[in-house]
Amino acid sequence: MNTKNYILVCITLMLTFSVFSQQGKQKRADTLFNKFSFVKAAKVYRELIENNYNKDYAIRKLADCYAFLRDPRNASRYYKTVVKQENVPVDYYYKYAQSLRGVKKYKESQVWLQRYKDSGGVVNANDFSKDVNFITSVFGAKQQYFLDRVRINSKYSDFGAFEHNGKVYFASSRDEGVSVKRLYGWNEQPFLDVYVADVDSKRNVDHTAKLPGDVNSIYHDGPVTITKDGNTMYFSRNNFTEDIEIKDRKGMTNMKIYRASLVDGAWTNIEDLPINGDSFSTQHAALNIDDSKLYFTSDRPGGYGGSDIYVVDISPDGILGTPKNIGGVVNTESAEGFPFINNEGVLFFSSDGHTGLGLLDVFATIKGDDNESIEDVINLGIPVNSSSDDFAFTMNANGITGYFASNRKGGRGSDDIYAFHREPVLHVEGMVTDAINTNPIQNAKITLFDENDKQIAYMETDENGYYQINIDRNKDYKIVASQDKYIDDYRNFTSKNIQTELITINANLLLNPVPNVVKLAELNTIYFDFDKHNIRPDAALELDKIVDLMQNDYPEMVIRIESHTDSRGKLSYNDKLSIDRANATYEHLVSKGIDSARITEHQGFGERRLTNGCEDGINCEEADHQLNRRTQFIVVKME
Repeated sequence: MNTKNYILVCITLMLTFSVFSQQGKQKRADTLFNKFSFVKAAKVYRELIENNYNKDYAIRKLADCYAFLRDPRNASRYYKTVVKQENVPVDYYYKYAQSLRGVKKYKESQVWLQRYKDSGGVVNANDFSKDVNFITSVFGAKQQYFLDRVRINSKYSDFGAFEHNGKVYFASSRDEGVSVKRLYGWNEQPFLDVYVADVDSKRNVDHTAKLPGDVNSIYHDGPVTITKDGNTMYFSRNNFTEDIEIKDRKGMTNMKIYRASLVDGAWTNIEDLPINGDSFSTQHAALNIDDSKLYFTSDRPGGYGGSDIYVVDISPDGILGTPKNIGGVVNTESAEGFPFINNEGVLFFSSDGHTGLGLLDVFATIKGDDNESIEDVINLGIPVNSSSDDFAFTMNANGITGYFASNRKGGRGSDDIYAFHREPVLHVEGMVTDAINTNPIQNAKITLFDENDKQIAYMETDENGYYQINIDRNKDYKIVASQDKYIDDYRNFTSKNIQTELITINANLLLNPVPNVVKLAELNTIYFDFDKHNIRPDAALELDKIVDLMQNDYPEMVIRIESHTDSRGKLSYNDKLSIDRANATYEHLVSKGIDSARITEHQGFGERRLTNGCEDGINCEEADHQLNRRTQFIVVKME
């Protein structure tokens, strides 16, 4: 063989070996990817890109690795290159849109989502495109949640904080101080264990704070929830029982929910639950207020897609019923998880299928009128949600404080626990009623004014005379009720210096009917003799006119009787005399056939409402005193 041919053979062999080497590297990267070892897979895909081997494919898989690692910055960087490739699958338009949302490029995200739809892609029914003004509305909403300092985070993954009896329980992959470290291939972090610390702990939470007992294993454990009596724990763990790890047909170890009992200060008696399965995951346990229902996340067959939230009844003896999917208002074709039920029965959960600010967002459910069915979900907004993953929301029994987890920038590790305190929406509410008959007034207009008498809100009362208006804290207000047939009523109130826990200020309003002057003139005043309460003949004639008016002309008319005396005599005596006059008038009308229900009141006011200046000590003519010895009729209702 001549030298030239020898060189050519060597070059050919080198190229062949190089190709075989790159082929082997791609196979290794794909194997790592399929085993969910995304950190290691990403490293090999980057080497393939540097060597320009099957570069388009490697860039796609590298972008997917960053997406699975919940790193939208790097994912969007590589997806930007992917979507420029020829014949790229249209699914990558959607993936790029999602990653852009994770770095707060919302307008650009909408562009690529629309391109995905225009290319034939199917968008989730609850996708974030449904409301183009969503981002503006969420960022413009009044903030209810405020972040507090947390001391328990590490440089590893920490999440699932749950407070119970002065302790906070959480899942963490910290294992500093442990001689043997086992790493989880997905993100190259140690496996999760459950830790417990005092709520107000100021010391570093290290491996010595692991939950005592048998809950922690060599694989993933946590997060947890605990029954109200503190004796039973439900927790997530890899499918690992009696030192045996069970994998599904794809070689993946799924999650299960286990139950443990507290015995002599340690959690033991680990129990596999019948809601679990080897071929799907069941995790993220949450209990309702009376521990009668267990909510959880699962990707079992028959769901809406991705992972769904389910609920199962727990009988008093601990037996679990049949799991039930909580439905399509909450669950989407994407991932829902981390359910939590607060003391008011509101379900909180995380999702990347509903309209959100980033990847996983935290949502709350809105119940229907029956207080059972779920009608809608709302995004909790900032600062709970961000452009990154936000999840594992829990609320303490006070309804004011709690925790959630996020992998947002500025944290200490990959996932960090955040504490919050909440300032609930404050509202003023009340009833508007008729001052005469105490009946509720429907469709009364309620107008709210600020301290500068500027109108800031208005509404109408419902059929029960009820109203409710949201207000700001630390403000002065005036609220006015008005209705055409009534005289306005108002109240001044303040929301300054009130407790955070208070969410309602009561402001009931009473409206007096507007007297009908024309009709009132037809109800002539009747008069009485001095120191008498019997109905005089002239008064009887006037009362007959009232009877005729009420029976024939105005069959719906309702009146009120008010009787008076002159100033002569003792005050207490005159009070009784006026009451006798009111009673005599009332009995006369009823005896003539007037329904007593049409006379709302018959009151005596003594000498307190004189029509002239004939007070005690004033020398008045008898005719002037006569004007004060009277009964008057007030029209309450005409029709």
